[in-house]
Order: sequence, then C-alpha cells, then structure tokens
Amino acid sequence: MTKTYTHPDVFTVGVRDGWADPITDPTRIDWPARQAAALIPFTVTDGRPVNPFAPTGIEHGRNELGHWGEAVAADALVEALDPDGCRWIVMVERKDGHGWALPGGMVDPGESPTAAAIRELAEETTLDLSWGEWRTDAPRYVPDPRASDEAWIVTVLSRCHLGTYHPDDRDEVLPVVGADDAARAAWVHADNVWALIDHLAARYGGQVFPAHRQLLADVLTPVEG
Repeated sequence: MTKTYTHPDVFTVGVRDGWADPITDPTRIDWPARQAAALIPFTVTDGRPVNPFAPTGIEHGRNELGHWGEAVAADALVEALDPDGCRWIVMVERKDGHGWALPGGMVDPGESPTAAAIRELAEETTLDLSWGEWRTDAPRYVPDPRASDEAWIVTVLSRCHLGTYHPDDRDEVLPVVGADDAARAAWVHADNVWALIDHLAARYGGQVFPAHRQLLADVLTPVEG
C-alpha cells in the first residue's frame, strides 16, 4: 500500500521558520546540485529523491521532516570519566517526546558539522566547549522516526573527551541545563549502551531516542577496567 504523508507543520511553521523547503513538488528541485553535495549518495527516480535506506513506511511526502532528500545533522558526544573509571556522557531529553538523545541539530548553510555540534551543545545544554579538542566521525544515516522514503537525515558525530572528574567537581565545573529544544540535560552513566539504557530508565523513567540507539551502541565501546 502506498502511504503519503507530510505533517501540516512542514507547510506552515516549517516554511515560516526556515527549516522546511517551500517547494511542495519535489520534481521542481535541482536534484543534481543536491546529489553533488550529499554526504551519502542517493538516487532520484521520476524527479523524486529515494532514501538509500528505504522503506520507512511513508513512501511519498516528507513525514515530519522539512527538507526533501538528505538533510545533514550534527551530534555531540561529550564524555568524561569518574575516578572509578566509569564513563559519563551528556544527553538531553527532547521536548518532542521522542526520548533522550545526544545534543545536536541541523547544520546551517556554510557551517561545518563540528561547529554545528558545538553550537547545538551550547544551545541545548548551556555547556560551551568551543575550547575543547574535538574529533569528527564519518557521516552516517540515522533511522529517524520522522523520516520518509523521500526525506531523511544523515548525521555527523563529533566527540570531545574531557578527562577524569569526580561527579561533584564535574557538575560544578561542567554543569548542564536543558535549554532550547531540550526539556532536560544531564550527565548519564554510559560505560556501554546497556548501562546507558538502564540509567535513563532508573533515574529519569526515560528511553533513548530511536534514531540514536544504533549510533550509541556502535560508539559506546565498553570501558576497560
């Protein structure tokens, strides 16, 4: 069965606030230019973009995303160890109800993914790590629940390791507070993805944002004792 859906906010709030393409017919878009700029190659069929990881359940339309085709996001993985060698990372609880995620958001035109990750981290947690040493991973597709077969997100993860802190010292020197799109922000125990999931459930009654589950499983390699 063919499913067609675009959230009404895409046509109203999205266009007004600039995060959505004003073009409602994807066949009118200059696809060669977008394909040339894409971080992960994709094809176009009959003037319509094809998600390289389809199907998503929404064949036509943009679901809850505003950008036709690939949209580029940046995520920040900020980590510190405690004196016992346990890893803690910064996470935010999304206001849209999709769960707890790494701080991040869409990359602005002309902005590098690392700069976007640092900016989004500051906007969502009030933690300014522009002074930190960052390393950036290769782009990866994320299975965002807001995506469709014609609109999807590719993210670039940037990482910053801050060393070892006692939790009390860390919370004083590196405090995080939910802001902007984040309802809450917190340092979360994350020796591995299972420790992360357990901590979120026990401490906050929360769960991991679906689009970040595999990413976190991949990057949170077990801490060596």
